[in-house]
Amino acid sequence: MSNLPHRRRFLKLAAAGAALGAQPYLVRGAYAQGGDPIMLGALSPLSGSGAQYGPPMQQAIAAVVDEVNAAGGVLGRQIKLLREDCQTSPEAAVRAARKLIDVDKVVAIIGVWSSPVTQAVAPLCWESKTVIACASGADNLTHLPHQGYLFRTQPTTTLQGRKFGEFALAQGARKVVYLSPQTPFVQSMTENMAKAMAAAGGSVTTLVYEDKKASYRTEIDKALAGKPDMLVLGGYVADTSVLVKDIYRAGYQGKMLSYAYTINKQLIDSVPKATVEGIFTIAPSPAADGTAYARLKKIVNSDSPDPYTAQAYDHADLVIMAMAQARAASGAAIKDAIRKLSANGGERVDNAAAGVKILAGGGSVDYVGASGPCRFTDIGDVAEASFRYEQVKDGKAVLLKIA
Repeated sequence: MSNLPHRRRFLKLAAAGAALGAQPYLVRGAYAQGGDPIMLGALSPLSGSGAQYGPPMQQAIAAVVDEVNAAGGVLGRQIKLLREDCQTSPEAAVRAARKLIDVDKVVAIIGVWSSPVTQAVAPLCWESKTVIACASGADNLTHLPHQGYLFRTQPTTTLQGRKFGEFALAQGARKVVYLSPQTPFVQSMTENMAKAMAAAGGSVTTLVYEDKKASYRTEIDKALAGKPDMLVLGGYVADTSVLVKDIYRAGYQGKMLSYAYTINKQLIDSVPKATVEGIFTIAPSPAADGTAYARLKKIVNSDSPDPYTAQAYDHADLVIMAMAQARAASGAAIKDAIRKLSANGGERVDNAAAGVKILAGGGSVDYVGASGPCRFTDIGDVAEASFRYEQVKDGKAVLLKIA
């Protein structure tokens, strides 16, 4: 779910990220003889507060493109991947998207991470008939007038809010305070948490704060005044690293819950152990036992690729197979074919290269991706999702369950 504040502009692109963002992905071997290359855009956070996630997302996308090109491409054409850095900033993302759409003429923009970025870029996509595939959870995104050009592999905040509320109840919490900067998903998240908790007599209070403060002690004192038995941390790495230290200094002894993309390794390693000990996290879970996830682990050389890398892998597979399904390389063709890639009775596939071959031969496919089944509702939401529950213990995130 990746969803970050509109105002993020800091952190310059690291050298490796700059190399990724500045150049199109160069495939091995010459382009196929069937025509000009098909242009595909990847717009992910290589800098800014989401910088931990963008590089492996684009690495997974590039590996899919490379594999398909090595197998002959799609529709007799090679694919050229153009990588851009959204900087985890809506303003920077719009500039990058305009280049991808107006200059590079991409058929789709994939690997989009945060909700504010998706919200800013989506109108450019549907107006130009360019598909956008995102790992963003804010409910309002698929209610935009996107005409089918937007789909997401990230569960909505309606579902995530319910999962957070149910987990809070299971931990014995009845009085919760949700602390967060202003984001496109905070209202939906807290409303759905409150609905889940109301039946058991629970309640959720929301406290929205500024995201670039040096101290949140005033906000913490206000949050603790009502004697909550759980704090839910709805921010991001930069602000939450300050927040957890202020919560610790305030002497709070209750339970805490957050997103896994917030309480991640970067944050855990950057603050004193005691400030994050015992914090629970929830995140959409990749299909860890699936063959697509096993392939992804090899592609990115990781024992446990994060959910967003898994979703980016699926974005690439889906868009490429949709062109093969539609027998056309355009945004309009892709958006009309996406839902045909999980056909009942189709041949089970876990990668685009295999899927393209089957589709080119007149067959049908049932794609199960690294993030799980990729079936979408009429408005573009992923229809199924599992969640990963972890807890910080002695400076490490420890898996509790997947459900």
